[in-house]
Amino acid sequence: MLRFSVVVVVAASSLTHIVAFAGERVDPAQAEVEDSSDILWYDVQSIGIEGQAWSDTKAKFDRLPAKAEGVVRSPVWGLSHHSAGMAARFKTDATTIQARWSLTSSSLAMPHMPATGVSGLDLYVKTEAGNWRWLANGRPTKFPENRVMLAQGIPAGDREYMLYLPLYNGVTSVEVGVAKSNYIERQPRPEAVKPIVFYGTSITQGGCASRPGMVHTAILGRRLDRAVINLGFSGNGKMEQEVADLLAELDVDVFVIDCLPNMNAAEVAARTEPLVRTLRKAHPTTPMLLVEDRSYSDSFLVSSKRQRNESSRKAFLAAYDRLTADGITGLTYLEGKHLLGDDGDATVDSSHPTDLGFVRMADAFEPVLRKMLPGE
Repeated sequence: MLRFSVVVVVAASSLTHIVAFAGERVDPAQAEVEDSSDILWYDVQSIGIEGQAWSDTKAKFDRLPAKAEGVVRSPVWGLSHHSAGMAARFKTDATTIQARWSLTSSSLAMPHMPATGVSGLDLYVKTEAGNWRWLANGRPTKFPENRVMLAQGIPAGDREYMLYLPLYNGVTSVEVGVAKSNYIERQPRPEAVKPIVFYGTSITQGGCASRPGMVHTAILGRRLDRAVINLGFSGNGKMEQEVADLLAELDVDVFVIDCLPNMNAAEVAARTEPLVRTLRKAHPTTPMLLVEDRSYSDSFLVSSKRQRNESSRKAFLAAYDRLTADGITGLTYLEGKHLLGDDGDATVDSSHPTDLGFVRMADAFEPVLRKMLPGE
C-alpha cells in the first residue's frame, strides 16, 4: 500500500567538495607517478566524490561533518567513518584500470558479509546504450593497503565509470591507476540535479551486500541517474534529534526515512513526528518517503518477530496519519510487508538482505521515488 499527499520541490543549499565541470580533465601533474612504471595514480578526491553530504569533515571520507563529534551518540559517530554510499565518477580512455586503497580497520569481513562488500571496491561502466554494467571488484586481502588490477584488455575508446567505496570499513585513501598516455576526466552531476538522502539502519548502510554496488541505494542511484547520500548507521538508525538537525542542513530532492528495523514501537511513536517536523520546517516542500521495516523472513512462524514488525508499523502509520491530518504535505508512505518478497529467500539471517533482497527492495522503491522526483 502506498499513501500519498501533495508533493512539491524547492531548493535550499548544498555542500560539495569540488567545483568541477563535465569534461574537465584531471591535471596529470596532480597524479602520483610510480617509479619504473608508466602508471599514474589519481586520488579520487581530485576526481570528485559523489555521495558525501558535507565537506567540513574530520577525515576525508567521513559521512558526517566534524561538528557532529560529541553531538551524535558515539556509535553513530564511529559508523560515520565508514565510506558507505560514496563513489567516484569519471571518464577515461584507458584500456587497463587499477586501484589501490588504504583501509582504517583490519576487520575485512563479517561472518555473514564478505570482504568484497565490507572493505572492497566495485567498478561499473556505462554501456553504449547508456546503462550501467558491473565490470570488476577490488577484493581486499590485507590491512591496510590493497592494490588490484580491476580491468585490462578493455577495447580502445572513451567510457564513463563509477567506482564505489567500501560499505562497512573506512578508507584513508583511494586511487585509480591508468597509463600515462590515458586521461581521467571528471563527471560531476548537473547542479540542478540534487541527490536523494537515505537515513536508516544496517540495511541502508549495505548489510549484507556482496559488494558495494549491490546495496539498494546504489542500485537506485544507477537506475534513477541520481547521486545518493547513504546515512545508514548499523544498529543505530533511531530517528534521533541530533541526526534530524544534521539532515535538515542538506539540499536534496527527496528525504528517505527507513529506521524502523532499529526501533521499537514506543520509539517510533515518540520520534517520527519530531523528525518529520524538523525536516519540514527547514524544507517546506521537499518530498519525504517514510518506509516501514521489512518483514523478518522467519516472521511467518516466529511470532515475536511478527509482533515486532506489526507493532512498529502500527505506530509509524499512526504518526503518518497525525502528520497528514495536521496539514504536513509532501509525505509518501511505503509499506514494508513485501519489500523482500514472500518466499523467505532474500536475507542471510532473517533480517539483512542478500543481493537478491536488495534488488527486490530497489524494485519496490523505484516506482515510488520516480513519482516523487522532479522531472520524472
